[in-house]
Amino acid sequence: MPQLRLLPRRVWAALLSQLLRPPCASSPGAVHCHSQVAEAVLIPQLKPHQDKPNFIIKTPKGTRDLSPQQMVVREKILDLVVSCFKRHGAKGLDTPAFELKEVLTEKYGDDSGLIYDLKDQGGELLSLRYDLTVPFARYLAMNKLKKMKRYHVGKVWRRESPTVVQGRYREFCQCDFDIAGQFDPMIPDAECLKIMCEILSGLQLGDFLIKVNDRRIMDGMFAVCGVPESKFRAIGSSIDKLDKMSWKDVRHEMVTTKGLAPEVADHIGDYVQCHGGVTLVEQMFQDPRLSQNKQALEGLEDLKLLFEYLTLFGISEKISFDLSLARGLDYYTGVIYEAILLQSPAQAGEEPLSMGSVAAGGRYDGLVGMFDPKGHNVPCVGLSIGVERIFSIVEQRMKTSGESVRTTETQVFVATPQKNFLQERLKLIAELWDAGIKAEMLYKNNPKLLTQLHYCENTGIPLVVIIGEQELKEGVIKLRSVASREEVAIKRENLVAEIQKRLSEA
Repeated sequence: MPQLRLLPRRVWAALLSQLLRPPCASSPGAVHCHSQVAEAVLIPQLKPHQDKPNFIIKTPKGTRDLSPQQMVVREKILDLVVSCFKRHGAKGLDTPAFELKEVLTEKYGDDSGLIYDLKDQGGELLSLRYDLTVPFARYLAMNKLKKMKRYHVGKVWRRESPTVVQGRYREFCQCDFDIAGQFDPMIPDAECLKIMCEILSGLQLGDFLIKVNDRRIMDGMFAVCGVPESKFRAIGSSIDKLDKMSWKDVRHEMVTTKGLAPEVADHIGDYVQCHGGVTLVEQMFQDPRLSQNKQALEGLEDLKLLFEYLTLFGISEKISFDLSLARGLDYYTGVIYEAILLQSPAQAGEEPLSMGSVAAGGRYDGLVGMFDPKGHNVPCVGLSIGVERIFSIVEQRMKTSGESVRTTETQVFVATPQKNFLQERLKLIAELWDAGIKAEMLYKNNPKLLTQLHYCENTGIPLVVIIGEQELKEGVIKLRSVASREEVAIKRENLVAEIQKRLSEA
């Protein structure tokens, strides 16, 4: 039967005007005059939905659904990340999914074109958040906060060409940790790098390396090489592509597209191909050109101190001073860092993955001041974990190994072998729920026992409690182990304690 829908007011007016006219007796078929009018007006409104022949049901480009199995894996990753953030004393924070457009503009350099703008709904121009850092800075300025250690897990949106196989999406989750406040140099920065190491080690993704640089060193390098100050950010965004492009291609872009003199590009090439540990920091102090730049020297002093703290934390061997690291976002002002997997996590039978960075961050001392009416700055440093890329690696490993995942956490199933025991099952399962035990039952009045037991085996539920006429008469409940199929009779009043004991031993 077609669905009735509310008719627009103009349709009702036309219909009533026709129905209120005198019968058109002079014309043949006058008897059907009113009914024809009604049919002509109503039939288009009552037509059932016509399927669009070219319509394909799918998720928008660059997005995806996560199945229950995928959600289990994702939640385990997030739990590990958040527990590390909390171990370091961070407080949770959430901000709106969209911000005023002016909050986000001019904060991301060349990437500003990737911001999703929302249609004007009458009042405010809005954009979906591009990251979690700018909203955090806005929050600090708006609430006049001078000090905060926070973590934030939330979705962000970027209008870029997605590469799903590499874990790149238009909608994705970020996990951020940031320390805001005026503190002694490099202590918070060192802790951020320590957190990054703890998380990547805990996720067991394989060996990794964290590249470190400083925006002041990079800007000093540009200055001594002869890059005009107006081109610092543009050339920096080219340098940032060195993890995806060869030096030859990057040099070509700087010279041809961005108008840099070839000899200046060659001077930059001498530096950006340098990487090492604290020894390289010492060498840069002796560099005849870089040592003459005040800004670069400040960055080198901080990096030297940073490596001292990293050595005390026991992670200096995981850190590499890399002059090619640029980090394209405009708001960075000091130390920057990026974690990469040293080797492809591909194992036997797997397709090799090229995942890019799996975590990154840096210092941004001037961002909060952009939102403060008086321009008061709050120094900040933070990191972001690339959850989507990490998830892609873990998911592919599980697929290759054939590892199965339980999608529920049910501990006990309430079953019966007999008919007309729904009321007893409901009372029993309520007792388990009230005791904090995760329990399930089939939503049928008289389910077959074999069906109930098969359900437990298929979903990985470890224990079954069985109630029937005999058990009810004797005041006991049968407790069955799904794995061993052993059954024991437990007094009803001792059932909860026995289940809790078994679960604690599992």
